[in-house]
Amino acid sequence: MDNLRGARPLRLLLLLALVPSLRGQDLSMEECCDKGIEWANKNRICASLPLISESRECSMTQVQCCRNQLEKQYCSDGIEFANVREECDSHIGENSTCEADYFKVCCYCCLLGKTAQVQGQSCEPNPKIGYQCGIVFRACCMKGQDLSISDDAPKKEQVEISKEELDQEDPYLHDGCRGGGPCSQQCRDTGSSYVCSCFVGYQLQADGVNCEDINECITGTHSCGIGQTCVNTLGSFRCQRDTSCGTGYELTDDSRCKDIDECETGTHNCPPDFICQNTPGSFRCRPKLQCMNGFIQDALGNCIDINECLSTNTPCPAGQICINTDGSYTCQRMSPSCGRGYHLNEDGTRCVDVDECSSSNQPCGEGHVCINAPGNYRCECKTGYSFDVISRTCIDINECRRYPGRLCAHKCENTPGSYYCTCTMGFKLSADGRSCEDLNECESSPCSQECANVYGSYQCYCRRGFQLSDIDGISCEDIDECALPTGGHICSYRCINIPGSFQCTCPSTGYRLAPNARNCQDIDECVAESHNCSFNETCFNIQGGFRCLSLECPENYRKSGDTVRLEKTDTIRCIKSCRPNDVNCVLDPVHTISHTVISLPTFREFTRPEEIIFLRAITPTYPANQADIIFDITEGNLRDSFDIIKRYMDGMTVGVVRQVRPIVGPFHAILKLEMNYVMGGVVSHRNIVNVHIFVSEYWF
Repeated sequence: MDNLRGARPLRLLLLLALVPSLRGQDLSMEECCDKGIEWANKNRICASLPLISESRECSMTQVQCCRNQLEKQYCSDGIEFANVREECDSHIGENSTCEADYFKVCCYCCLLGKTAQVQGQSCEPNPKIGYQCGIVFRACCMKGQDLSISDDAPKKEQVEISKEELDQEDPYLHDGCRGGGPCSQQCRDTGSSYVCSCFVGYQLQADGVNCEDINECITGTHSCGIGQTCVNTLGSFRCQRDTSCGTGYELTDDSRCKDIDECETGTHNCPPDFICQNTPGSFRCRPKLQCMNGFIQDALGNCIDINECLSTNTPCPAGQICINTDGSYTCQRMSPSCGRGYHLNEDGTRCVDVDECSSSNQPCGEGHVCINAPGNYRCECKTGYSFDVISRTCIDINECRRYPGRLCAHKCENTPGSYYCTCTMGFKLSADGRSCEDLNECESSPCSQECANVYGSYQCYCRRGFQLSDIDGISCEDIDECALPTGGHICSYRCINIPGSFQCTCPSTGYRLAPNARNCQDIDECVAESHNCSFNETCFNIQGGFRCLSLECPENYRKSGDTVRLEKTDTIRCIKSCRPNDVNCVLDPVHTISHTVISLPTFREFTRPEEIIFLRAITPTYPANQADIIFDITEGNLRDSFDIIKRYMDGMTVGVVRQVRPIVGPFHAILKLEMNYVMGGVVSHRNIVNVHIFVSEYWF
């Protein structure tokens, strides 16, 4: 037992020596371990162990020392139980806990060591039973000899034991199958892992660890023969005979029936004048004395005459009678006299029946059936007829009227002497000739597209894009989606009907079909570089096309370094740049001149003004409430189709250009917008925006 106590603490002390004390904490690793051991000695459980430090290393050390101490305590109890009780199975413990497993392992291993001592075997354990079990085995086998590593040994010496020495002491230290491993039957260590396998008659379960018995009787892998029942056993099976062998047979060791040779074993009862002859399951007694021809021997050996005249094959030829004699027979010619209803056969040797019913003159009237009998005949009504006592004739039975609703499921049609059943439309007669079952009309493809069988009928339906004809209810007609009331909204440009569906198209140039196959998307020729603008021109994308514009800044103005590109607009800005001493230029209130291109659709439904341009102005640094901003359209507003209003948004003054009248494209106009900063009734600052408006002929 002491030998066991010294094994696991040794590894723990090595851990304590290699891990430094907690930095910045009051408790050392040794103190954390002592607290865990103290709790285990006091409570014999580690589940509710109170942690004395927030340090993760201290907590792990405390738990590990507590569990190690519990393992030592329960192992010591198991060894003591084995020494006192000489058995382990009567111990009542918590069989499902790991501590109870420690108790059982040490108890069993100690019993093995004591048994080896009693039998005079070596106290060196088999390495396959595991390192810890081997220590307990050796300790109980040696009994008195102190092979332990005392817990009181100096920790320094324990720390100085090298890893190589530990590996030499325990060659199975790193074996994944140590102590049997996790496998329930066989375990093979692969170096980096382990592989479990099973004995013959078992198969590995899905968890790869446990083995379960193979039921050869269910899988059909047994070798039981006819008349035997397969009985499954753990790891194998056995064959059990269904019934006993019966009289004259005996059961062999391999559950087979073997014939008993009564003649050889002397268990027969044949008299001395008889010879015993074995037969399967019995025997026969044959007399030694044989009879002459024409005689047969009975069971007692007597010779009895054979009556050849009674044999199946008559020995005499036709026209002669057989007369039996002692040991033989004789044939005598005969001349028979036939009675009424009989006549001589062609050989004239015997009388045969006259078949009155086979003559051309029917002895029975219509509706009757003639039944021949030996020497006579009788007349009966045919099936489906009944005898009328008044007319003394056979008349037809109307089964449909006599048994209404009982013969046929649907309709009954009477015929002379019988009847037949018919079914209503949509049904067919069953194999019994009486019942009606649903007729699957769809098998004959009555519909032009799809057919659904229903009870007693069928229903035609059409695929998507078609509708059932109102005329015949069978044919499918194409639905012209483009002609529907909502057809104009299916496609953004044009709708082309095709059988069962439709297709949307876009204008031949400037647009392409969107991924949804319905809308038209504008092609940005400027981005795709499919335009033909010259080097001095700027490409501006518009709805369905592009424009090449040469926008140059006027005198005393220069282009801004950046060209602002928005979603619908392209803007080129010219900033005032006066020459030195040019007073007129400096006094000119126009500070910037911008060119903006905007492309608009032809609004399909114009019910309210559409806001198209927003001019945001930042008020100059003038005293508050003295500067005013005035927006105005000075040129290009044909038919007053546009206006401009002032609005305040997010602390800024915004001029909103609106389309106030419907415009049908294609249309092009250049609006000249002015944004004036007025101070004391005088324009102190002016920005001019030239808006090139292109209205597409399409609404998209």
